Amino acid sequence: MRRVSMATRDELLAAVAERYRSSPRADRVRILDEFTAVTGYHRKHAMRLLRTAPSKPVAARQRRRLYDEAVRAALILLWEASDRICGKRLKALIPTLVPAMERHGHLTLAPEIRAALLSISAATIDRALRPQREHTSAGGRRRGAASAIRRAIPVRTFADWGDPPPGFVEADLVAHSGPSASGAFVQTLVLTDIATGWTECAPLLLREQTLLVAVLGELRSLLPFPLLGLDTDNDTVFMNETLRDYCRDEGIELTRCRPYRKNDQAHIEQKNGAIVRRMVGYRRLEGVAAAKELARLYATVRLFVNVFQPSFKLAEKERDGARVRKRYHAPRTPCDQLMADPRASAEVRAKVEALRNRLDPVRLLAEIRAAQQGLVALADRPADAVTPRAPVPVAEFLAELRTAWEAGEVRPTAQAKPKAKRGRRRPDPLVSVTDELRGWFEADPLRTGGELLTRLQTAYPGDYPDGLLRTVQRRLKLWRTEIATSLVLGPPRAPASTTRPPGASA
Repeated sequence: MRRVSMATRDELLAAVAERYRSSPRADRVRILDEFTAVTGYHRKHAMRLLRTAPSKPVAARQRRRLYDEAVRAALILLWEASDRICGKRLKALIPTLVPAMERHGHLTLAPEIRAALLSISAATIDRALRPQREHTSAGGRRRGAASAIRRAIPVRTFADWGDPPPGFVEADLVAHSGPSASGAFVQTLVLTDIATGWTECAPLLLREQTLLVAVLGELRSLLPFPLLGLDTDNDTVFMNETLRDYCRDEGIELTRCRPYRKNDQAHIEQKNGAIVRRMVGYRRLEGVAAAKELARLYATVRLFVNVFQPSFKLAEKERDGARVRKRYHAPRTPCDQLMADPRASAEVRAKVEALRNRLDPVRLLAEIRAAQQGLVALADRPADAVTPRAPVPVAEFLAELRTAWEAGEVRPTAQAKPKAKRGRRRPDPLVSVTDELRGWFEADPLRTGGELLTRLQTAYPGDYPDGLLRTVQRRLKLWRTEIATSLVLGPPRAPASTTRPPGASA
């Protein structure tokens, strides 16, 4: 049972003490039972209090004032002269500040006031200056605009959703920053409907609230149902007047999750990985060209995911100690979820049914692969080096699907960025004697790198130090590999169309 405060106990004691003393025994037993149940006191202690307590509460004793108005006025002057510092700092400064102001004629204090200022405590200073601080701070501690807006937006936890109708969505931003979060990069605004799992994505070129509201308006036009509620995290791109006023004017219920509690937005967090990261990957995307290519990809992804990608929906969850058992509904696409929801209007169902009947899943997947390829090319190469790639014809793409599994991962965005082979970073120290070394090696392939380097040092004294031994050994390894390959596969043949320049070695 929750215990009441001491002040409440004192008030209750003052209210029932007189009635307890003037009541018969049976009534005193009942009053005592109620009093101990509320206050938590031991029964003997409660009886003692009720017998001896005064009928009226004793007024609090007035504290004797040690410092008069003259001391307070001098303290205010010192506080202003110190640039309004806190009591602890002002307490340490007074022994230095008072003589300095007196020395320059700014302050004249009576001996008793001077002694009082030097003996006043830091807590008393703060207590005496409280009215002045409240007046100068306009009612208290100054807070940022985002904090005030955050406090005004209600919190919705993962347990508060219940079973909302289609139209209540969770929103989040996914950053395409790659391995570094510095600089400007494209982000994705994701909306996920709680009831059906319907997901919409759109790129954001900048983290700016006006742009976010504009993109949100575009996504609302793509949703097959009206937007009724928007649940976001505590990011400042969501916690601002622009989005708050937009939701208020459009009749959208705006809520937020608890800070640092990602499970409050479990629906959108799951879609961030299952859709955005799966389709886009983890490469860094920046600039207008990347945003356009990402918008092209999402225009197809939204149709493929919402109509042809079933997902699981949690039916119930029960906990047995540390073990949690979950039961899911049969997997259905967001389109099927919306069609089966009795709260969806007939107009919405007809619109979704018409959309499903006209879509070709193979064509959509081919367009997704082409858009992914363009996005990867844009992320891995400069924008001026990228040429747009047209989608593969559907018949050709369908033929490739039959054996696509043999190639492993086929999504371009899921394949690692190829690492460019590092070239030589300094001049070749053996460039002038390579042919001579090759001749010595071919004359006696059993020679070691140390023997060849010794012969080279003898032929060219002082030009080739001992530190080149590892370079000579690597060169020998390449030549031996060429000889072994030619013995097994025969000498390499150049293409018929290749014209070898005069003097080039085979």
